[in-house]
Amino acid sequence: MSSEPFRVGLLGFGTVGSAFAELLEERAAEIERFNGRRPVIGGVLTRSRGGFEEILSEADLIVELIGGLEPARDYLLRSMRAGRHVVTANKQLLSQHGEELFETAREHDVRLRFEAAVAGAVPVVRVLEESLSATPIERIHGIVNGTTNFILTEMAHGASYADALKDAQRRGFAEADPSDDVSGRDAAAKMAILARLAFGTPVHLDDVRYEGIEHLHSDDLEYARELGLGLKLIGAAERRQGGLSVHVHPTFLYSGHPLAAVAGPFNAVTVESEAITEITISGPGAGGRQTASAVLGDVVSVMTGGARPPAPPLPLRLIEDVESAFYLHLDVADRPGVLAAVTQVLGEHDVSIKSVVQRGMGERARLVMVTHPVLESSLRTAIARVGEFDFVRAAPRTIRVIEEEFV
Repeated sequence: MSSEPFRVGLLGFGTVGSAFAELLEERAAEIERFNGRRPVIGGVLTRSRGGFEEILSEADLIVELIGGLEPARDYLLRSMRAGRHVVTANKQLLSQHGEELFETAREHDVRLRFEAAVAGAVPVVRVLEESLSATPIERIHGIVNGTTNFILTEMAHGASYADALKDAQRRGFAEADPSDDVSGRDAAAKMAILARLAFGTPVHLDDVRYEGIEHLHSDDLEYARELGLGLKLIGAAERRQGGLSVHVHPTFLYSGHPLAAVAGPFNAVTVESEAITEITISGPGAGGRQTASAVLGDVVSVMTGGARPPAPPLPLRLIEDVESAFYLHLDVADRPGVLAAVTQVLGEHDVSIKSVVQRGMGERARLVMVTHPVLESSLRTAIARVGEFDFVRAAPRTIRVIEEEFV
């Protein structure tokens, strides 16, 4: 076996980059023991340190941890065109320029690995690329943002959204500017990547419909508990109507769903197929050392020859209007005939009610319903009509519900 070191060019030395360098040094001897070559940092690029061309010329592999679109995109493309394998944790880059990167990897027969770009230390990318590469996937959905999962867990225990967000920032689970997380954009970028892996279809971040958690109300969680539901920010990519639907929304789950019990800053992804029924993978979704561990796993995979470049795309039509069950919250005046009028309008638009909770009296009554699955467009039309009634005191609120329970 060769004793020549395996040189890693490291682009970026922030929280994840420094954690990766430390982890690589800690585990280098063990990696050499079963791999025959010792990985070492051959050069580091920061704003004030190192030169890209010099690092590239001496590297066997490039690890990109600088984030953002540019110059990260340029560095990765130049690295692959120079015949270097690359590892990245850059979800925004992959979700917006993935096909260009994948095509370049195929053209130059190099490996492009990105386990850390999705779900932190949860190895869902490797499972889809390797273990389930020959399995026809029907749906992949999960909790892929630890920040929002922590906030929703705290809200389920009675905290307000504002207090839960402050706690997440204090603990290091949320950035000073948490907008990408709480708006759902971070999860949408990750679902674009997972959809490409699971279904072979090019999905751009702009193709993913997403909704965040900023508008949620604590009383929605209180009523949901009465209905046996728990709230998560769920990203989903699934075959629908001969096409592919990719979306991110706050979603209620029944207790028998494998994602229902995932709490705090943890991530989890469920993969469904007729061949396997379902499997769920969970683990830490955030943190410098956890992300660095996923990056190092990709480096070792490249050293051992794992995973070829992504296959050429097989486009599926992207579907937006799909069926789902919904939670519906109405603030109404408690007058005779209110419930009958609401259910009549819902019925005219094929919205069937599964359960109802009514609270309050007089001018401060509430109707909370869970529907059976219905096309989202039909529900939106029905809700618009319901909102026109003079007894409705505020805009109706809706949240998706996943009905499946794997027990």
